[in-house]
Amino acid sequence: MPYLFGLNAAYYESILIKVEVRMRLWNSIFFLSFNLCLLLPAFAADKPNILIIGEDAAGDSVPNDSRVFKRVLDALINQMHDRGFDVYDEAILTLLDKTPAKIRRTDREIIEIARASKRPPIDIIMIFQIYASSQNLASRTRINTLLMGRLLNVKTGKHLGSFEVDSGKNFNGPVECKQECILTIVGDKSRILANDLGAILAEKLLWINNGDEMSDHNDLNRMITEYALIFDGFNAKEYMAIEEYLVIFSGYAQHRPIEIRHTRSEIWYQSTIKTAKLDRNLNKMLAELDMQSVINFEGNTFTVKRITFRNKKTQENNEIW
Repeated sequence: MPYLFGLNAAYYESILIKVEVRMRLWNSIFFLSFNLCLLLPAFAADKPNILIIGEDAAGDSVPNDSRVFKRVLDALINQMHDRGFDVYDEAILTLLDKTPAKIRRTDREIIEIARASKRPPIDIIMIFQIYASSQNLASRTRINTLLMGRLLNVKTGKHLGSFEVDSGKNFNGPVECKQECILTIVGDKSRILANDLGAILAEKLLWINNGDEMSDHNDLNRMITEYALIFDGFNAKEYMAIEEYLVIFSGYAQHRPIEIRHTRSEIWYQSTIKTAKLDRNLNKMLAELDMQSVINFEGNTFTVKRITFRNKKTQENNEIW
């Protein structure tokens, strides 16, 4: 019997060891899976929402109530649409705004329109300008056309690229070609120029968004989105633990402190991942660190507010550096 009891004790001890080993293995698998979710890049880059608006503040530019302006706008929209971008109509986005449409709008007014759109949120705004000049000669009227376009990140104001196309050679009109005559000639030629401008800016945007698809490092070329991350109610030790996760999130580019205080930290965070994935990563991180918090998002700002509990100890990080 003692031998049997000894055998049973050894047997049960071996079972307990196996269970403990398996538990450690599953914990390791869970931790590895969590970190892989944060580290692996998103290979399918989502295309940004685009708004195309013309700037006509300059006195010598074509105003936005002319048919030339509308033909150029349609051509630019068509080029972006053909390349798979989602382009939204300004009239629909501003449907609830009772203010009458304004001619000769400045950059500031145009950007305010794009930022005011919440459903859907606009990521990129394409601003274009049309210039047409004429010179009356003895036998004809010499007409020249210039189209300029640039891309801006709506949330940050970052300049993403620009280009301009001109008519190359001058267009010829009849003698004493007045405004209606000039608009007719410019309208026919401007649509061709707009197709060229739209195609070039679309290629720039595709490169920023997707990078070189033939490159092994195309994930480094996707469009970088910039966020303001505010951690409110976290002490210095807790923020250090958070920062260790922020730098291993997929798509991470860089970050820099804006304001660091004892219980409040604000950083400028650059990443290629989209808002929804960053929100998921922040929630996973807070769950892993056992930090109950509330996350709010507006514009390009995430505000993370700590929920504190009386006598609750923070999780210790015993890793040796």
